[in-house]
Amino acid sequence: MTAEVAMEQELIKENIEQFLIVLSVSLGVATISQISSFFRQIPYTLLLVIVGLGLAFVDIRLVNLSPELILEIFLPPLLFEAAWNVRWRNLKKNLIPITLLAVVGVVISVLGIGLTLNYFTQLSLPIALLIGASLAATDPVAVIALFRELGVGERLTVLMEGESLFNDGVAVVAFSILVGIPLGVQEFSAANTSVQFTAFTGIAIGVGSLIGFSISYLTQRFDLPLVEQSLTLLSAYGTYLLVEELGGSGVIGVVTVGLILGNFGSRIGMNPRTRLSVSEFWEFITFFVNSIVFLLIGDQIDVRGLVDKWQLIVLSILALVAIRAISVFALGTISNLITKEKITWKEKIVLWWGGLRGSVSVALALSVPVMLEGRQEIIEAVFGVVLFTLLVQGLTMQTVIEKLGLIGDSAQRQDYSELIARRSALERVLQYLNAVKPSPSLDEEFKNYQKGLVQGQLKSVEEEITQLQKSYPQLQSLEQDQLREQLLDIEAETYAEFIRAGKLDKNLSPLLQEVLSQEE
Repeated sequence: MTAEVAMEQELIKENIEQFLIVLSVSLGVATISQISSFFRQIPYTLLLVIVGLGLAFVDIRLVNLSPELILEIFLPPLLFEAAWNVRWRNLKKNLIPITLLAVVGVVISVLGIGLTLNYFTQLSLPIALLIGASLAATDPVAVIALFRELGVGERLTVLMEGESLFNDGVAVVAFSILVGIPLGVQEFSAANTSVQFTAFTGIAIGVGSLIGFSISYLTQRFDLPLVEQSLTLLSAYGTYLLVEELGGSGVIGVVTVGLILGNFGSRIGMNPRTRLSVSEFWEFITFFVNSIVFLLIGDQIDVRGLVDKWQLIVLSILALVAIRAISVFALGTISNLITKEKITWKEKIVLWWGGLRGSVSVALALSVPVMLEGRQEIIEAVFGVVLFTLLVQGLTMQTVIEKLGLIGDSAQRQDYSELIARRSALERVLQYLNAVKPSPSLDEEFKNYQKGLVQGQLKSVEEEITQLQKSYPQLQSLEQDQLREQLLDIEAETYAEFIRAGKLDKNLSPLLQEVLSQEE
């Protein structure tokens, strides 16, 4: 018994040491990418892959990467944070192209890649389709970060982030259905697949909605930032595990609960201060998780195995790039025929080249049962393609954006936001000075002198704001959006105060949210 306890303690100690090494390396790389001008040009997630690849090349393995670890521990927070930050108003405007890319695009990718590999290689159709399903999930973390840094248009960011948000769930469902075919536990038929897909998504959306709205109304009854922050973390992991246990798609469940809490629950149940702290908390969580995941992706790559299967990998890359182009341009054209908001040819190129593959594809490939013949081919093909998309497409993405002239006005928007904040602060200071009552100990001349200083600064800020508005007229929409957000915050916080005071038992959803959305 003593020997067993000693072995367990030693194993725990070894796991903790490995975790600390991984954490130190990943955070070290992330820090270097911020302080070095040379490395700052490369997204830190790509640097992590490169470092992990270098460690793998010299045969240094940091930790054994299990698919369950990514799917059950790493995937929920990444999906929840993305869904939390996506504004439903923007998503609703682009729902048709996002749905086409995330649902029809996944079907095209699975069939296109699968049939191509089956035709040009010795792989059986079920194995080839599994490779297609693994590669159907986009993971443009580095590209989205680059978009925000370069100030790429909000609509393009919403399209790419929205597609990634939903196609992860669709790809995982497709993979779950297809993996049973080569094992002989299930037969493929259109009717059977449709029923399974409906069950997977229906359970996920139902459970995710129930948890999301329940937590939204619960947090409306108290104002405890740490508790509300903890509830969001619990909802991300709890939803994933519960939906998976019930036979649904945990990925779609987490996306559903994240969208509801981010767009509805945070409005009716959290004051602005709490919502900001929750957003900062999830920003840290995703930075932490991404730092580990992308390092481990590079670390787990078997360089020698990739070299041996170079023909399969090259064919998989060509198939992915070609099918992605067909999917984006064809579905983009269909979307343009249906909706008023058109996707330009420049945006289609960015969507095509920016469709990187990452942790979800790796996790799916590694989750293929060991007894399945062809498992190694699936893993090597997927790892090779992921490596290509991250290092080739990811590193050339900035050049593509610059050549297409899609770099936006992020620096000006940041300056404009700071000026708006300064104006609000100075106006409040001025209001306070005007409200100060005269007293024997306060000289009126001194008070007027202070008011003059504040008014001078306020005038200077107003002039800078006016100048920016003249140079960049589109910045005026930023102030309008901020005002709209503030109006919604005031209304929601008023309802929450009535409920906490016991003056209102019925939960009220924001009335202004629907009214203001009709103006757009």
